[in-house]
Amino acid sequence: MKHYRNYIQGEWRESSRRFDDHNPVDGSVFAQVHEASQADVGDAIRAGHAALAGAWGRTTPGERAEMLYAIANGIDKRHDDFLAAEMADTGKPLAMASTIDIPRGAANFRVFADLIKTAPLDCFRTDLPGGARALNYTVRKPLGVVGIISPWNLPLLLFTWKVAPALACGNAVVAKPSEETPGTATLLAEVMHEVGVPAGAFNLVHGFGPGSAGEFITTHPDINAITFTGESRTGSAIMRAAAEGVKPISFELGGKNAAIIFADCDFDRMLDGMVRAVFLNSGQVCLCSERVYVERSLYPRFCEALAERAAQLRLDWPSDPATQMGPLISAEHRNKVLKYFDLAREEGARFLAGGGVPRFGDARDQGYWVEPTIIAGLPDDARCATEEIFGPVCHIAPFDTEAEAIARANATRYGLAATIWTSNLERGHRVAEAMRVGLSWVNSWFLRDLRTPFGGAGLSGIGREGGQHSLNFYSELTNVCIQINQETP
Repeated sequence: MKHYRNYIQGEWRESSRRFDDHNPVDGSVFAQVHEASQADVGDAIRAGHAALAGAWGRTTPGERAEMLYAIANGIDKRHDDFLAAEMADTGKPLAMASTIDIPRGAANFRVFADLIKTAPLDCFRTDLPGGARALNYTVRKPLGVVGIISPWNLPLLLFTWKVAPALACGNAVVAKPSEETPGTATLLAEVMHEVGVPAGAFNLVHGFGPGSAGEFITTHPDINAITFTGESRTGSAIMRAAAEGVKPISFELGGKNAAIIFADCDFDRMLDGMVRAVFLNSGQVCLCSERVYVERSLYPRFCEALAERAAQLRLDWPSDPATQMGPLISAEHRNKVLKYFDLAREEGARFLAGGGVPRFGDARDQGYWVEPTIIAGLPDDARCATEEIFGPVCHIAPFDTEAEAIARANATRYGLAATIWTSNLERGHRVAEAMRVGLSWVNSWFLRDLRTPFGGAGLSGIGREGGQHSLNFYSELTNVCIQINQETP
């Protein structure tokens, strides 16, 4: 039985309150997680401020960059350990975790190490009437102690996506991974310790949201900023807590993302892309396409082809390199998804594929599996067509005109991502820009440059992360103005 402990001021701390960590593949308990108390969280925040007042607060961008490179190398050296922890926590296939999650965890540190060394700052010479002159330049300073709360769907990837730029900018961190996926965050704390990150600069606390570590972080008066990825409803609660101290916030929240498929697309390329866009990580990616709009002349062919591909997806043990789709994260989340399947039937949906729970005849029957599912026939205002399900499911609907497709895709309170498939590049540009989202793909999906802005509109979030945008969020910018001569008499 593994034990995942809290890491506070450079030391491991146990707790008398513990909870089970389940493997979603078969429901087995493989680890005990030590839940941080309110006092633990307070100690972590004080440790962060102490680090800022000490050696960590005196580091230069170049020194912090070297520390981030060392962390990235530490992840690489322990790749197999991180891979095993990621798969045990999430049940995701080896093929995904080994090529996306773990490499991106290390890459996040390298990207922000590169950026902090070369990040530009404003510098202006100001000429005033009468001959007076001034020099204005910008200084980048840390915000202080940043509270980081990350989700369970891409545990290491999204955890490091926040921790790396926060440290690069010189902040101290108090970070809480999801209670569902504490493994890779705990390993990252081990790497931080091994490479010599100063005590208190990085603190890890485990627990839940309300009445636990999440709430203790977001309501603490000495937390200087909060960044969160997760459900929109939770983001609203955190926003209310942050308002008390007028703290900077960055939220990447839910999505009910649309795909628009025109009849002139490269069909085979589009189909491969849409299989990923709907079913990658069992649909548990905030960027997945749950609403698919297809030009009417292509609609029958697409429905048949996607349903056939869904039925062919291999659901198997994650360690098998040929496995294409794993289980959902928890019994609770599976029940939520299955209730939406029941609701879809009540709303009159046609099931083109899936709609139930696969049976294996072995220990996997105790896990949290759901069949790849495709539905059709619902009106745009049906709950299953408007509410985020966050599972391996999409609803397909036909459209007749470009204007109609744009209007229907934008008819949502969310605004995270969209994908457009067409061989008409002019139309691709036009439709992509018309989407009220933070990210529009054309003839691709899940293609990311880590320097570009990432975030959503509406219920999908506030702010942008990625590249310079992350550095600006995790920094306090101070303008220094120096008059360099007096006015001419």
